[in-house]
Amino acid sequence: MSISKTASSNIDERLQVEHLLSVNTLSAQQQIDASDVVKGLTQTPKSLPARYFYDDYGSMLFEQICELPEYYLTRTETAILQQYASAIAQITGACELVELGSGSSTKTRILLDAYNCLGYPLRYIPIDVSAGILESSARLLLADYSSLQVQALVSTYELALKQLKPSQSDSRVICFIGSSLGNLNPQECQVFFSQVTAALAPGEYFLLGVDLHKSKDLLEAAYNDSQEVTAAFNLNMLKHLNQRFDGNFNLKQFKHQAFYNEERRQIEMHLRSMRSQTVELRDLNLIIELDSDETILTEISRKFDLNELKKDLQTQGLKTLNVWMDDNKWFGLLLCQMQS
Repeated sequence: MSISKTASSNIDERLQVEHLLSVNTLSAQQQIDASDVVKGLTQTPKSLPARYFYDDYGSMLFEQICELPEYYLTRTETAILQQYASAIAQITGACELVELGSGSSTKTRILLDAYNCLGYPLRYIPIDVSAGILESSARLLLADYSSLQVQALVSTYELALKQLKPSQSDSRVICFIGSSLGNLNPQECQVFFSQVTAALAPGEYFLLGVDLHKSKDLLEAAYNDSQEVTAAFNLNMLKHLNQRFDGNFNLKQFKHQAFYNEERRQIEMHLRSMRSQTVELRDLNLIIELDSDETILTEISRKFDLNELKKDLQTQGLKTLNVWMDDNKWFGLLLCQMQS
């Protein structure tokens, strides 16, 4: 995509990038993250926080996953947005868009187009832990939307939501699309909803995309793609930990595994140790022993029942105004409003 000289000349004026996470030292939030790593690797069974998927390379791999034929989630949610973005914009009116886990902001363009068509000013606050993809995607957006203002936050969701200032627009929509809510267990979901509501004023909005319960075969194929991109994405977490905490995980001694736990209605992604081994994360003064075939849980992806989800949102003061689904009812997009 070529950028015109006019658009290019004022991109820097319309872009702010704020690093809420320290690049060179462990901030207070990162220390919490590090304690999560220690706790996860010293408990039985072992686990790791899913946030460690998303260094720059992991974010790039996830963008590739979204294009895979088996991975129905992205194209299904995209189709729903294409059909109903105008309705969303009409309901919310002029507002700033805050997106959690923005990545390449591909689906955000659909919303921006809808607001732009109605003549609303465009203000966008993308939040992502990957500074590289955050700034590059923001610059591409600014090149294509001449009136867009972007305030990008390099941060975790939790930290960014705490530090969000009151909206500079008439209203605010916090967007959490892409089915990422499924990565949180039920208790974490309630904490997350409370963080969202704390960042919303009465009358403001929460746009949520969720994957719905469906057949085991369809679900497992989406997380075990034939090109093994998901496997590379899973294994890259260990490489990220090596770089972050001076570790010595040997990626060749682990194997990707993903399956659907029907009782809990969640996909589980694991890294299986192919042999008995000892691993050290020197910056954390952590040594762990892994047995042959022992697994580390790296992600859950829960599949939701809409009626139960709406009740959970209501208990946090978020009233569901609309639910839009695809014809197969594989995926749901919910627009909620913060009650007074």
